[in-house]
Amino acid sequence: MLSENCVTNYHGSSEAKMNKLCRQVSIESPGPVMKDCVFSFEVPVPEVPPNGARIRVVCAGACYRMRNRSASTSSVSSVSSVHSVEDVGYCPAHYGHKDGALFPGYEVAGVVDALGDRAAGGEFGVGTRVVIYPYNGIPHGYAEFIVVPDLADLVAVPEGLPMGVAAMLPSGALLAKSTVIKAQERIVELLKNRPVEHPVRILIVGTGGLALWALRIAEHHFRTPECENRVKITVATLKDEGLKRAAEELKFVNIVQWNEDLYESQLIERTKDACNGLVDIVIDFGITSRSLNRSLKCLNSGGVVLIRDEVASKLVPRFSALAKEKHQEIEAVAPGSIEELKELVDCVAKGEIKPPPYTEFSADEASTVMQKLGQSEINGRAILRFHDTQ
Repeated sequence: MLSENCVTNYHGSSEAKMNKLCRQVSIESPGPVMKDCVFSFEVPVPEVPPNGARIRVVCAGACYRMRNRSASTSSVSSVSSVHSVEDVGYCPAHYGHKDGALFPGYEVAGVVDALGDRAAGGEFGVGTRVVIYPYNGIPHGYAEFIVVPDLADLVAVPEGLPMGVAAMLPSGALLAKSTVIKAQERIVELLKNRPVEHPVRILIVGTGGLALWALRIAEHHFRTPECENRVKITVATLKDEGLKRAAEELKFVNIVQWNEDLYESQLIERTKDACNGLVDIVIDFGITSRSLNRSLKCLNSGGVVLIRDEVASKLVPRFSALAKEKHQEIEAVAPGSIEELKELVDCVAKGEIKPPPYTEFSADEASTVMQKLGQSEINGRAILRFHDTQ
C-alpha cells in the first residue's frame, strides 16, 4: 500500500512527487539467521519513463538476490538517493540484477498504472494486466511500483489467468520452455535415424518449479507426430515437490531420487537403471560442478547436456575436455525470448499447459515465507501478493 503521507494525484507538483512513497521488500540470500534476509522499507514512487510505463505490482515470485553482488536495493542507504528516471533509464530504488541462485530474473505480474508521455500504448492502457519480460536491467520485483522503460518488454495477461500463475511465467517457466525447445530440436534429428522402437531418452536434473515446468511444457511440445510416444523422460530430484504426482499424470515420466548420502557411483548406477541405460539428452537445471559431472556420466557418446547460460562460463571450462573425450556436448541455453514468453502465456491461459502448484502469501509475510521455504514447508512455488486486484 502507499504511505499515508502520499498525495493522491500522480501528476501533481514536483514537491508532491517527492513526498510520494511506496513499500519495498528486499530479500537477500539467507544469512546465519533466516529472518535477517528480509528487509522492508519505503522508497519514492518512481516517475513514469517517457517511452515506457509504471507498473503496479500485484504478484511476484518469492526468491532472493545474492548478497554483495552489486550496489542495489539490499541496504536502506543505497535507496536514499533516487535519481530521475530521465537520467539513467530506470529508478535505482527498483533496480535489480538477474540472480541465478533460483531463477534467472524476477517474476512479476501487475497492472499498468501509468504510461509515459511519449509511449504509444497500443494494446497497453492504464489497468492492463501484464507480466514483465526479464530483460537486462529488469526492475526489482519486490516494490509496489516499478518502471519499465520500453513497452516492448511487457506481455499482456489474458483475463481469467490468475496473476499468481502469471507471475511464475517470465522467469522459471520461460527458462524451462526455452530448454525444452532446444531439446526438441535435438530429438527431431535423433529420431530421423532411429527405428520406432528405439526412443530418445531424456534426463531432467532439478527440483521444484523448473523441473515441473519442464515436464508440463515437454508434454505439450512432444505431442507432435514426430515425437509422440517416442520420448522417455526421467527426472532426477533431491526432493519430491510434486514431481511424483506429475509422473502419475504423465505416463512417459520416471522419477529417480538422488540421495546425497549415497556414494557417487551408486547414484549414477541408480540413475542409469531408472533411465534404462545411458540417455541422449540431459536437461540440467543444477548450478554445481557435481551435478554436471554426474549428468555427463549418465550421457551417451554423442549426447548433449543443456545447462542455463548464466552458469556456463563457470562450469563449461572445467568439463569441456572430458566431454570432448567422450564425444559429448555441453550447450548453454538462454532464458528465452519475449516471443516465447507470449506463446507461454497464451498456452497457460488456454489450459494447454498446466501450471505447477503454488501458494500465495501477502507481501507482509515475506519473512515467514523465507523461513518456510528454508524448511521445505511450502507446497510448490511461493508467490508474494502486494495487491488484491486481479
